[in-house]
Amino acid sequence: MAYEKSLSFLKAIKNNNNKDWFDKNKPKYLEAKAEFEVFVQKMINALSKFDKKIDGNMLAKNCVFRIYKDVRFSKDKTPYKTHFGAYFSPGGKKSNAAGYYFHFEPGNMFLAGGNWQPEPPQLQAIRQEIDYNGDKLTKLIKAKSFQKYFDDLSDEDKLKTAPKGFDKESKYLEYLKLKSFVVYHKLSDKDFKSKNFEKFTVEGYKAMYPVIRFLREATDH
Repeated sequence: MAYEKSLSFLKAIKNNNNKDWFDKNKPKYLEAKAEFEVFVQKMINALSKFDKKIDGNMLAKNCVFRIYKDVRFSKDKTPYKTHFGAYFSPGGKKSNAAGYYFHFEPGNMFLAGGNWQPEPPQLQAIRQEIDYNGDKLTKLIKAKSFQKYFDDLSDEDKLKTAPKGFDKESKYLEYLKLKSFVVYHKLSDKDFKSKNFEKFTVEGYKAMYPVIRFLREATDH
């Protein structure tokens, strides 16, 4: 199966999440990371073909997140993540522009995209755009290509009522209440093990691209 080293390492660290084990197995980590970066580079190349804001010459390391956790404010003090993650956007993983995400974790693979927890000025701009052009967003979400992968924007992060300055009777109220504007598609083991896994993932990103573009236009990215 493809990406065997990455899968094997991540399964192992789940049961051995400590510095001693990690240090002893650093070569395996580096092999797994390199293997994941090959996948990430393929995604960058594919994305750049239909999303002209993505630089095809961008390096995988600019998109891949560190495996080391920031445990300062977390109850879980294990030092390492048990997944690999990558964010593809015009400015790489540190960008606040809408983009695409891949979560690589045994038993919990998914692709996602959008604008997660935008800063207040961005959030205001996106809500303003939805208030003005909600019909356009609704149409993009109802498109067949989008619906093949995603039902709707995720509603896991939202206000209980209309945000300040927006009409409580707005027909786009449920979108206006969102604090993140993201979509998810969980990949089954069957999807991941398929020989068309990479193509399937790219098609998912392509399906979300019109919504990504809507979000970027709202914030001038």
